[in-house]
Amino acid sequence: MRDPRVMVAVPRARRAAMAALWGLAARLTRLLLDAREPLIGQIKLAWWRDMMAMLAADPAALPKGEPLLADLAASWAGQGGLDALVDAAETMLLAEGDTGRRVASVRFGAHLFALSGGTERGGQRWGLVWGAGVVGAEAEARQLLQDAKISGVPSRRDYAGKRALLMLDRWAAAIAARDGERHLRSEGLLLLRIGLFGR
Repeated sequence: MRDPRVMVAVPRARRAAMAALWGLAARLTRLLLDAREPLIGQIKLAWWRDMMAMLAADPAALPKGEPLLADLAASWAGQGGLDALVDAAETMLLAEGDTGRRVASVRFGAHLFALSGGTERGGQRWGLVWGAGVVGAEAEARQLLQDAKISGVPSRRDYAGKRALLMLDRWAAAIAARDGERHLRSEGLLLLRIGLFGR
């Protein structure tokens, strides 16, 4: 979502909130990628969970000096639900086996799309491709990409009025179709086409 080609499809009034939300998703993803020990990762995720609870209940008490928290406070103060994204990240951190990783990936994508104003079903394919990028191991990533390829195509109703989320779903589908191989030019053309014409 933070890609400017996608962000331009977000209504201007919602851009700051979406940038902050997807900034949180990026921070949680980086935490997962950097985690060498699950326990250390859990401690860091617990801090973010506490911050999201504080953001919902007492945003004035948030610590100063963390730009992402400031961005979140500017557009998400008093709103709940962001802790669910942290919980989903922890599920991914602790996931074992193909089934566990699949469930965790889908859960993260579903929560993120729902918080973005879409539907949980709409974020499942994106979540599987996200998970493939997080797990690292080639065989595990390949399985998640395969799951993304055979996952049902969400209904266009899942993206009604949410063109940016439609762009992300179709982008994820294109990456999965090529088994994770990136074709930046064709991906850019895909985003342009959907952004302009909605299909």
